[in-house]
Amino acid sequence: MEGGGRVDRSAGDGADAGGAGGEAGVCCVVEVSGAVAFAGYAAVFDVVDRAGDVVRRGAFAGAGVVPLLWQHRGGAVGSLSVVAEDARGLRVEGVVADLELARLVRSGAVAGLSVGYRATSVRQGVRRELLSVELVEVSLVAVPMQALARVEVVP
Repeated sequence: MEGGGRVDRSAGDGADAGGAGGEAGVCCVVEVSGAVAFAGYAAVFDVVDRAGDVVRRGAFAGAGVVPLLWQHRGGAVGSLSVVAEDARGLRVEGVVADLELARLVRSGAVAGLSVGYRATSVRQGVRRELLSVELVEVSLVAVPMQALARVEVVP
């Protein structure tokens, strides 16, 4: 889904994860008065998602801080302080302020991350390659489009 003001919520999935360099997801989780602080990857480069899309390096270039949502819907459930590309993917850091969702993240019951975006440059081949996107939001999700975009709770 691209253009026309529609939001594409895929980020790639682990179906073609061989050689992706390990699992994406949250690298650390810290409780702050009921809220949960976390850091991890909302998308991993060069991994095919369930929709057949592949996010390429540079796709999120210039992305700023966006809202943190639950399942790509509703109001913010916390906040992000860092949204930036590195060699692996789109790294995010933030805090889940919604206490019930924070409890679910802490327990591992909610273990997915996902991105909402508008594709601005794509290359169509065997797969749709996302070369440039406008990042709209990052979500905690029950089932991520990209299997490697997972929350990893550190005890």
